[in-house]
Amino acid sequence: MKRIIGVVGGMLMMATMPIFAQETTVDTVAVESNSFVVSNDTTNVGEGVSVKNDSVPVDNTREKIDGVASVVGDYVILESDIDKSFLDMKTQGVATANISRCQVLGKLMEDKLYAHQAIQDSIVVSDVEINSTVDRQLQFLLSQPQIGSMEKLVAFYGKEDEQSLREELFKVVKAQELSRRMQAKVVEGIEITPEEVRQWYTNIPDDERPVFGDEVEIAQIVKIPEPSKEEVEKTINKLKEFKRDVEENGSSFAIKQTLYSEDPGKAQNGGVYSITKKSGFVQEFKDAAFSLKQGEISEPFKTEFGYHILYVEKIRGQERDVRHILLRPEISSEAIEDTKAELDSIRSKIMQGKFTFEEAARNFSDEKETRFDGGVLRNPETFDTKFELTKMDPALYGQISPLQGDEISQPLMEETRTGVQFKLLKVINRFKSHKADYSQDYVKIKELALKEKQFKEIGEWMEEKIEDTYINVAPDNRDCDFANNWSKK
Repeated sequence: MKRIIGVVGGMLMMATMPIFAQETTVDTVAVESNSFVVSNDTTNVGEGVSVKNDSVPVDNTREKIDGVASVVGDYVILESDIDKSFLDMKTQGVATANISRCQVLGKLMEDKLYAHQAIQDSIVVSDVEINSTVDRQLQFLLSQPQIGSMEKLVAFYGKEDEQSLREELFKVVKAQELSRRMQAKVVEGIEITPEEVRQWYTNIPDDERPVFGDEVEIAQIVKIPEPSKEEVEKTINKLKEFKRDVEENGSSFAIKQTLYSEDPGKAQNGGVYSITKKSGFVQEFKDAAFSLKQGEISEPFKTEFGYHILYVEKIRGQERDVRHILLRPEISSEAIEDTKAELDSIRSKIMQGKFTFEEAARNFSDEKETRFDGGVLRNPETFDTKFELTKMDPALYGQISPLQGDEISQPLMEETRTGVQFKLLKVINRFKSHKADYSQDYVKIKELALKEKQFKEIGEWMEEKIEDTYINVAPDNRDCDFANNWSKK
């Protein structure tokens, strides 16, 4: 299993992205013990390197900055960045007992090498995208019980105010996104053939093959309550009124969006979405966005999320900044009860043998993604039909865990991103914990084999770039047993 553990361990380290890995650059850097000296004197001192920096004030006096852990290209990693990484991992519930400072430093250096190379390769990340990510991270942090307020969050990270916190987050998130895109670019063309998968599997000794936990295959029938024609008309008329008020009376679309839109993402980036024709928005939304000129507002249109009007705020080449107002027609209590009763009736007829669960899903389910597969769910992580119980979404696990044998759940109501829905669930297959079997577990085995191939490619890329990039590890960290040759020994 050492081979498998190596792959999984690498995956976990790549996935760990500390929020604060401070981006610091200097004009002239010289190693003195475990410190760097900042100066505008271009004469090299010791192991100095000229690196651009606007964030560190430089004058004719030499200023000593303590606690620099390493330099990678244009990036300086401070000892405090390692401390912040541990803090972030703990905040996110990651166990840190078996993670050393050397491991965290090595991960930060990897990220900075990716980010540095991304800049050399002219990989661009838009400010709109970074600000949106910063907003999401702040919302996540504010939701943590130990935080709760912006004032506590600012104090928690030792910043002066919200603006300084956002500015540092912006730098960090940008470096992380550059790193992520560079990693993706390195492995984007890597594929694996069935023969390579077979060879990878057969080369693992039988007693070292991975063990997969208990798994299930699940099917569902979904029914979505429909609003009345009157409620739909009322919603459309309200959107038309918003549109008219902006166009004829000069009202602010942004203010109406803030006050009335039911889109939970409206708080991100001030309600502005940056969109291209390849963005992951539903087609109706993209069609509306690219049918308008700058400053125009669409007529009301429908998507699976509800009814919208869309405003094109700015056009930048193939990219558009848009705002939208989303309204969902009110669903009456009668419609909700009727939908639940319909599912009850379907469940009864399945149990009476009038049709199978699969047939009922194909004929009655409102969820187009699963209905043509007889209601069978696909694992979003592997795109396989199997869900490992220990890795399953807790909400879904709670819904299927009481089901025994061929039992079908009672109608379950849940709130989704598209509104209220009801569903019936059935466990159609159960698989006990077992050692990897080539035919039964091919999809998972292929995934592991591909990841190992990708890691090999990344390792070769990393080795080449380390050789070509200025890297300096502070003396106190040179005894670290890094996975990569950062010391260039």
